[in-house]
Amino acid sequence: MTFDVAAAAYDRFMGRYSSLLAPQLAEFAGVHSQDSVLDVGCGPGALTAELVRRLGVPHVTAIEPSKPFAEAAAARFPGVDVRQAPAEEIPFPDGTFDAALAQLVVHFMADPVKGLAEMKRVTRAGGAVAACVWDLAGGRAPLSPFWQAARALSSDVVDESELAGAREGQLRGLFDAAGLGGLAESTLEATVEFASFDEWWEPFTLGVGPAGAYARSLGADGLAAVRAHCAASLPPPFRLHVAAWAVRGIA
Repeated sequence: MTFDVAAAAYDRFMGRYSSLLAPQLAEFAGVHSQDSVLDVGCGPGALTAELVRRLGVPHVTAIEPSKPFAEAAAARFPGVDVRQAPAEEIPFPDGTFDAALAQLVVHFMADPVKGLAEMKRVTRAGGAVAACVWDLAGGRAPLSPFWQAARALSSDVVDESELAGAREGQLRGLFDAAGLGGLAESTLEATVEFASFDEWWEPFTLGVGPAGAYARSLGADGLAAVRAHCAASLPPPFRLHVAAWAVRGIA
């Protein structure tokens, strides 16, 4: 899936969560000073920012299939080599990087196994390949209250719980199928506080990702019904505890 929305909309939708996962994923991947690291599916740059902070601009490269996101990342991180490209066709030679990371991306790859295999290809032998995906099937994603409300109101809703890697053990299976060895698993967790319900709800109206597309398809009455259902389960102020499955392999 390619996100055809403004970078600012994605920031409001997912930025507060992805910025909390980024340090955890970098730590789990074991990236070190002077490592050359590729950020795959960088979006507007939540993980890119963490890698630049840890490693410095010369050591960070990023790819992103969405033109608006790639342009935003390039503007936000001058000097970082940001290219518009999908994970399945990484435009770098074999063994270019010490590590390749993908944050909240694998489940949106057109071919996750091919994408992970490409990450392995461009990573030097012995380097780390790591990724994380929201626990969408377990109801621990920032989107979970939205999809729970949508399913409660309509039995034919197709949510994101069947996306690749969204269930326990699935991400490891994809890594294994891509030929990565030395696999290790972890869970990345974060807590986000909301002073009001609208602070959480408003980003769903911006058309970002499958949830945003579904929200826009509902019409005024349908959207109001989902909103009311969500509001009943999230009385403000509230905290949202979220979690993502993470896997690390060796190229």
